[in-house]
Amino acid sequence: MRLKVALIGCGAIGTTLAQAIDKGKAGKVELAWLYDFKSEKSEMLAKKLSSKPRIARNLAEICSDKTLGLVIEAASQLAIEQYSLDVLRSGKDIMVMSVGAFADEKMLKEVRSLAERSGRRVYIPSGAVLGIDGIKAAELGEIKEATLTTRKPPAALAYSPYLEERGINLRGLKRPRVVFEGSAREAVKAFPQSVNVAATLSLVGIGVDKTKVRIIADPKLDRNVHEIRVLGKAGEFVTEARNVPFPDAPKTSYLATLSAIQTLRNLSESIRIGT
Repeated sequence: MRLKVALIGCGAIGTTLAQAIDKGKAGKVELAWLYDFKSEKSEMLAKKLSSKPRIARNLAEICSDKTLGLVIEAASQLAIEQYSLDVLRSGKDIMVMSVGAFADEKMLKEVRSLAERSGRRVYIPSGAVLGIDGIKAAELGEIKEATLTTRKPPAALAYSPYLEERGINLRGLKRPRVVFEGSAREAVKAFPQSVNVAATLSLVGIGVDKTKVRIIADPKLDRNVHEIRVLGKAGEFVTEARNVPFPDAPKTSYLATLSAIQTLRNLSESIRIGT
């Protein structure tokens, strides 16, 4: 039996997810609906797919389809704030790509509570980092410290109002520069499209206020580098991912999209490997 899904967000990442589903690379999944705030994006994507999913005019159309089992968010943190609760109330599971939205404790509490009451599930792919399964296990034995150091090409960070407000100009940067040091909560607000990994690490570890984040602009890089250091009773863990940026979305690592595709595959696999 195939799982029918809807996709919110038809940009670069959503397009890759939709095409993977369309080609059968995401397991026993059928893409039934597309929705984007800019309807022309939905229409353009639909033309590229052999399955010809329906184009939703609004979220209500998706929520009213009783045959759907899962809604995939590939849009923005704002989309999670606006749509996640309605999706769960309609009796559907949701996959969240913009996990930074859960740095808002009120939002996270509401989503978790509603999912528990309704018997629905919220899927969060491990994204652009390595070792999430080990960190989940280590947390059971107590984690004392967790630090994420993210290094990116200047172009992948220059969009942030956080830098503009502080007069930080990355144009013509010749050497690595630390542009942020603080908690994961602060990092997600400052760079909402660049450090969803900080939110994911926080959710499986010691929380957004205790998780430390450093962000470095490095002109010598042509990819996104995420290093995680975790210290706890189970030992010390260090992982480093040197990810190729997504071609049409340099703020995002290609691995994040592949992680979402694998999460979909896991839903229909009879043998699942990993924590």
